Formats: sequence, structure tokens, C-alpha cells
Amino acid sequence: MKLKRHIDATLGSGNLREVVRLPVGEDLNEWLAVNTVDFFNQVNLLYGTLMEFCTPATCPKMAAGPKYEYRWADGVKIKKPIEVSAPKYVEYLMDWIENQLDEESIFPQKLGAPFPPNFCDVIKTIFKRLFRVYAHIYHSHFQMIIKLEEEAHLNTCFKHFMLFTSEFRLIDRSELAPLSELIDPIILGS
Repeated sequence: MKLKRHIDATLGSGNLREVVRLPVGEDLNEWLAVNTVDFFNQVNLLYGTLMEFCTPATCPKMAAGPKYEYRWADGVKIKKPIEVSAPKYVEYLMDWIENQLDEESIFPQKLGAPFPPNFCDVIKTIFKRLFRVYAHIYHSHFQMIIKLEEEAHLNTCFKHFMLFTSEFRLIDRSELAPLSELIDPIILGS
């Protein structure tokens, strides 16, 4: 709870670079876990505002422009990546992330309980997949975001997400290509 209060208190400061830094004396895995839950909730809410516009008819593929298409695989129920519509991909993704977050062996709920050795790998997969939702929103639904007057909120959430991702090196640079024009100024500090 202390970490959550720190995030909430510093978010209002306007300095997102400061917000994402690991607070002195805090456990890295705890910090990653708390922020993962927050980013999951943010992306879920942002996408939720577009659900009536992002349908299998309007978005038959999960894509970020003509060059980038994302296929779904969870490694358990769906081992080989399959082509699905954007809303189906997001549904699978949100369910998968929720299952990860609810799994005690991955995200321990007891204070001081150890995180698994593969915790960073799980976090990186979650962030890579959440990024894909942002990429889809910007490439396929930004005009609707403007119509809904949500662009300032989307941009702030995305900037926060990217600064956090950059701070902890959670997504490979090659994965960020669909939004590199947006990301480079964020990371380089403009």
C-alpha cells in the first residue's frame, strides 16, 4: 500500500520521469508488481472507451498500421500464435494478464513473500502485450479518441507507460517500432 500511495502522490507532481523511478529503499519486484497492476488497469479503461468502435468488423486483425500484425498465443491453451480480431486479442490479453496477476506464485499477495525467478520475464511479456494495445489504439482509433476528447488522457497514460518501460528496460526496442515517432521524443526528453 505504501508504494501505491507513493505513485498516487507523485503522479500529481507533473514530473513523470520522477514518478517512474524506484523509490529509495523499495524492492524492485514490488515496484514492478504495483505498477504492472496500475498500467493494466489504465490500458483496460482506455480500451474500454473504444470497445463499441473496435469490433471484429472494423478491426478483423490485431494490427498497428499496415506493417505490424499481432497474433495471439498464451503458451497454455493456445500454443501456436493464431490470427484473431483486435477485440478478441484484447479480450484474450486482459484475461491472460488478470490470470497472471491473480496467480499467487507469480504475484505474491503476502508481504515479504518471494517473487519467482522468472518474474521479470512475466513482467516483460505483460508490458510488451500492453504496448500492442496502445499501438493499435494510436494506429486504428486515434481519430475516435480525438472525437471523444480523450487524447490528452491517452497521451499522458502512454507517456507514463513508456517512461516506466524505458526506466526498467521492459520492452525490446524492435517491439516499439510501430510508435517510434511518438516514443523517441518521450524517451529523449522533449
